[in-house]
Amino acid sequence: MSIELAFLIIYFAAMAGIGVWAMKKGRSDSEGFLLAGRSLGPGVTALRLQSSSMSGYMFMGAGSLGYTQGYFGMWYALGDLGGGILNLSVLGRRMRKLSQILGSITSIEYLEHRYPSKWIRLIAAPVALFCMFFYVLAQFIAGGRGLEMVTGVSFPLALAIAIGVIVLYTFLGGYLAVAYTDFVQAIIMVVGMVWILVATLVEIGGFTAGNQAVGEINPNLLTMWGADLGFHGQWGVILGALLVFSIGYMGWPHVVVSHMAMKRPSVARTAGAYSLAFNLLFIPGPYLVGLFALILLPNLANPETAVFAVADAVLPTFAVGIVMAAIMAAIMSTADALLLQAGTIASQDIYARFINRKMTDAQMVKVSRITVLLLAAIGYAIAAFDPPAVAEIVIFSTTVLGSAFVPSYVCAVWWKKANAVGAISSMLAGTGASVAWQLSGLPSSTGIDPMVVGILSSVLGMVVGSLLTQRSHPVPERITRALDETAKVGPIPAKMLLGQDAFLAAQAEVAARSEG
Repeated sequence: MSIELAFLIIYFAAMAGIGVWAMKKGRSDSEGFLLAGRSLGPGVTALRLQSSSMSGYMFMGAGSLGYTQGYFGMWYALGDLGGGILNLSVLGRRMRKLSQILGSITSIEYLEHRYPSKWIRLIAAPVALFCMFFYVLAQFIAGGRGLEMVTGVSFPLALAIAIGVIVLYTFLGGYLAVAYTDFVQAIIMVVGMVWILVATLVEIGGFTAGNQAVGEINPNLLTMWGADLGFHGQWGVILGALLVFSIGYMGWPHVVVSHMAMKRPSVARTAGAYSLAFNLLFIPGPYLVGLFALILLPNLANPETAVFAVADAVLPTFAVGIVMAAIMAAIMSTADALLLQAGTIASQDIYARFINRKMTDAQMVKVSRITVLLLAAIGYAIAAFDPPAVAEIVIFSTTVLGSAFVPSYVCAVWWKKANAVGAISSMLAGTGASVAWQLSGLPSSTGIDPMVVGILSSVLGMVVGSLLTQRSHPVPERITRALDETAKVGPIPAKMLLGQDAFLAAQAEVAARSEG
């Protein structure tokens, strides 16, 4: 057995062990399975949010962008650097308070409670489930490619192993397992990425020498306009690159649920600092390694394997195993979050809301797990026989998610006039515009990214829809009162939770005592 494979086996066993631990530690009710009982502190919140945002794209798509387009990829990195702290600053504290006041335990249910209409969930749940499936498909492909390189087994078998491990600990422990495995995986990701970047710079003689060598290959790669300067002046494309991983995070249901699981609203402040530190250490690395791979591996057949191949070339054997674990951590931390959230949407937001309104907690967990297994099986069938490019899938699915949901999540806590009509209009306009723009080929002919069109359409739908229907669809008074309380800094008064279940009311009293 190779050292690399041994490290991966140890890593997989550790992640499964966390899943078993979480199953024993966590509560078995809906809130325990879906939100870890709202018990997570700042470190776990921040690193879980960041690692579930990064995905296999960072090790495959980012490396590929660096290899093929040079410093153009840094537009995505620049947007990404502030994504986590922006998310926590804009949504974190307020979404945590409002979700508990309204008694919401899923990110889609939260939207329906804030914008009272069954149509909110009827529209939001299928859109989110559709995008999440393609996003998780990209993680499966990335995981399979990584294991294929390390183990030497065929891609279908490597894919099956990667999916099996991800499903195992998601299946076992619910959100608590996902949160703590993501926390551990985020640390592994930073260590692995910093290690491979430092080793790469040593191998090429330093940053300056590396840039000089790249310039000799193609000086255009040292600009931020692409290998053939094709993006020069294309500010619509560049704005989309900046937006997709900055404000786009605020529309991803599997990411914003992190706010709802925080122990208390004040956790968001400290979590923002942790998030920024993680991003500064991690995000530039894959793009730079992909760029400098041109020097070390000029004839690489598949640019998406640039980071894998460089790690194998510049690191000692034992370190390759650690870095490969880091790569798998990035992939698995996003995949598990996506699978759990997809299962949640299917069980809580579709089955319980529209099919079986008397569903028990045990039935909810069962439906959620069946959904996870079903998505894994369909994902395997597609990925094993005709795997598309990881970067393309990730950027498309995250663009649609951001376009569909960012205004709805942001306005939910910041704009009292935002109503159900505005939210429905926003989701439909954002989804329709971003998908139509992409499929029609307009990005290349107009130079405007689908994310820009989608967000603008979504914001317009929210503002116009809400303002035109203030009289016919006023925001309920109870929602207005909840928003007034959400705007305040401090714990949630227990009286705001009257009418909810006893556990939430008791938790509010404990929070009030602990925060003074």
